[in-house]
This record gives sequence, C-alpha cells and structure tokens, in this order.
Amino acid sequence: MADIAQQVVGGFLLAGPFVVTEEVWTLATNMETLNAVLTVAVVLAIGYGALYKADDERNPDDERAVAGVPVRFVSLMAVSFGSVVILAVVFDAPETFLGSMAPMERFVTTLRAVSIGAMFSVVGAATADSVF
Repeated sequence: MADIAQQVVGGFLLAGPFVVTEEVWTLATNMETLNAVLTVAVVLAIGYGALYKADDERNPDDERAVAGVPVRFVSLMAVSFGSVVILAVVFDAPETFLGSMAPMERFVTTLRAVSIGAMFSVVGAATADSVF
C-alpha cells in the first residue's frame, strides 16, 4: 500500500502540467494511432526499466504477480495512466481543448493525450516509488 501511495504522489505531480498544456492536446490531435501505440510502449518500457533495471535490489521474479506480471508494475501503469485520466476529467481538459470535435473523435484524441501525459507521469511515479 505504501508503494502505491508513493506512486500516486509522484504520478499526479508530474501528470498535472501536461494535462493542462495546449501543446499536448494539439500533438494528440495530430497523432496517428501508431504514434499512440508506440507512446504506450515507451511508457511500459520506461516503467519496467525504472522499477527493475535501474534498481538492482528489485527482481520481478521475486514479487507477487498477476498473470505473470509483477503487481508493482501493474500498479505503476495504473497510476501512470490513471492519474492523467483523472486530472483530465477533473480539469475538463477534453472539453476545453477539443470542444468542437465529435464525441468519438474527442474520446480517441483524449486517449492519445493520456498516452503522452503518462510518459511523464510514469517517471514521477517510478521515481517516487524508488526514492521513498
């Protein structure tokens, strides 16, 4: 539970500025699906690397797992993407930046913006998890 709390603090701190930045939403508007998928892959790689490659004391094989994936990694991804989603909803960012779009297009663009914000959120969440 302490790990998740630390991840949440770090994730929210770094996600906030990117959720309210017009450039992120413009970038998301212009991204293709492949770019969004690659961004998600980078978030996964950064998270895994920060948890298990940068910290020699952790071994993913020694941790509790769900379907073979370490619980700590699952919680890191949930926090990384979830913090961006929560802040986007709280700040009404999709409506603010994408108000003229059709609902489905707005939803897809929001998912792309979330992938961008998660790239920064994962750094905060993983750093907080490792430092504290």
